[in-house]
Amino acid sequence: MRTLLRNLGLTAASLALLGATVPAAVPATAPAAASAPPATEVVHGLGFDACAAPPVKAMRAWYGTSPYRAVGIYVSGSQRHCAQPELTAEWVRQVRAMGWRLIPAHVGMQAPCNDYPHKTERFEPARAVEQGRAQAREAVRALTALGIGKGSPVYLDVESYAVKDAPAACGRAVVDAVVGWTRELKSSGYRAGFYSSLGSGVRDLAEAARAGRSPLPEALWYARWDQRDTTADQGPLTAGLWPKDARIHQFAGNVKETWGGETLTIDRNRLDGPVAR
Repeated sequence: MRTLLRNLGLTAASLALLGATVPAAVPATAPAAASAPPATEVVHGLGFDACAAPPVKAMRAWYGTSPYRAVGIYVSGSQRHCAQPELTAEWVRQVRAMGWRLIPAHVGMQAPCNDYPHKTERFEPARAVEQGRAQAREAVRALTALGIGKGSPVYLDVESYAVKDAPAACGRAVVDAVVGWTRELKSSGYRAGFYSSLGSGVRDLAEAARAGRSPLPEALWYARWDQRDTTADQGPLTAGLWPKDARIHQFAGNVKETWGGETLTIDRNRLDGPVAR
């Protein structure tokens, strides 16, 4: 077992922190007019996400045998890449009872300059704020149906998009949509999170934060597949931006792992951030 964990590139510090949860309010990254939602839970340790929510059998096999204690789930959005036949309120109830913590994500409209052929619904610069609010309302309906309570975060998944030679309006539309997303979630009693690549969506959001744009999400889930099991400052994510207890780093992707006799293809994540209540 020790050799296998070493081969996965997991640090001793990570293993010591597996499953540690701290009830806490997550600090905001920018001033917000609305009052904070109820306190949520923060996980320090390792998690994974898979394109489709794994069967309960696999989740049971992985809990206690794998180093993971949190799982990302794609709760809503018209542009989810995989169907979610397993993802029901009963699935949520069962995996939570095992001890798993959940990281909800919404995959809907994307950046105007994204070049994914299967992601054709895109934010429009002139309407992005309201479109972000509409995406949030859709996510709230899904969270409610799954039994995921208020105070929980949900992460708007904006996949990587072209930065070089892209019109500035593309990044502005993403930021505008995120502002609308954040406002709507706050008014609904949920926490706003944002997922994107460190080199595109996170870069544009970090620039907006430094410029004083608000409200912005309280938690950031960023993708950089550098195999670094850490949420330390890097790239545009500098000190003071989404500080302690507000970050998740997706540090490896599309890897196959087998635990308890069950094999899944996953992305690996280091959590120092909020999960669903």
